[in-house]
Amino acid sequence: MDDANAFPRDGLILSAATTGSWTTKAQNPAVPITVEEIATAVMACARAGAAIAHIHVRDDAGLVSCDPARYARVRSVVEAAGCDVIINMSTGGGAGQTTDEERLAPVALAPELASLDCGSLNFGSRVFVNSPDFLLALSRRMLKHGVRPEIECFEPGHVWNALRLIDDGLLRPPYWFQFVLGVRGGSPPTVKQLVHLVEMLPPGAHWSVCGIGRAQLPLGLAAMAMGGHVRTGLEDNVYYHRGELATSNAQLVERLVRIAGELGRPVATPAQTRRLLDLPAQPVGD
Repeated sequence: MDDANAFPRDGLILSAATTGSWTTKAQNPAVPITVEEIATAVMACARAGAAIAHIHVRDDAGLVSCDPARYARVRSVVEAAGCDVIINMSTGGGAGQTTDEERLAPVALAPELASLDCGSLNFGSRVFVNSPDFLLALSRRMLKHGVRPEIECFEPGHVWNALRLIDDGLLRPPYWFQFVLGVRGGSPPTVKQLVHLVEMLPPGAHWSVCGIGRAQLPLGLAAMAMGGHVRTGLEDNVYYHRGELATSNAQLVERLVRIAGELGRPVATPAQTRRLLDLPAQPVGD
């Protein structure tokens, strides 16, 4: 009998990035801001086919926050509703809006996944600082709490940083890389850049890509064709078509599910994704 939790041949992991640090309701009213809105959006994305929900949280003023209590509340609402989506907590902190210690704090919640931004870069008009000391501290704290890092790379130097952390035993397999292309200051959102980044990965690494703005869908399709995985959501792109705002995060997930079906890429469930990435069999807290 086939194992329903085994990762399917040519399986596709879809991640939904619902909120981000910067996107506002003025840009798109569908952007979830409150804990309840974020949890509702996460569950809708899971029903649409997302196996992973990449979440940021905001404070009462709608500004980026790393408050562990807010992260915990999102997770508890989702789990209480019986949704088994994998929660991936951001440690990005809004590119300079929070301290390093604040960014480290959510890791103590032992999420199944958490982001590890693997280097510094210009980030629009800001500088996103991820110093060597911070990367060491974050990697060690993830090891301590049993958190699988989502290794976020905005340009090739970040992959090289990750390889050094691997050599030092601070990142352990299976590796889950997330390429973020199109940030002003990082790599341009082109297929050529994506191929280059993939070629730098260690053998057996798993990878996904998200493109910023209009690059989101083309890069997602390229990743599907290359055998990789895809992130979508209002964090990275508020539009469905040019000039047409997306109505929800779930709408963006649903589009990828339809396309994946045409390409013969079965969408992986959370259980199948846990098996591939060696995550706990059930969400933390069950």
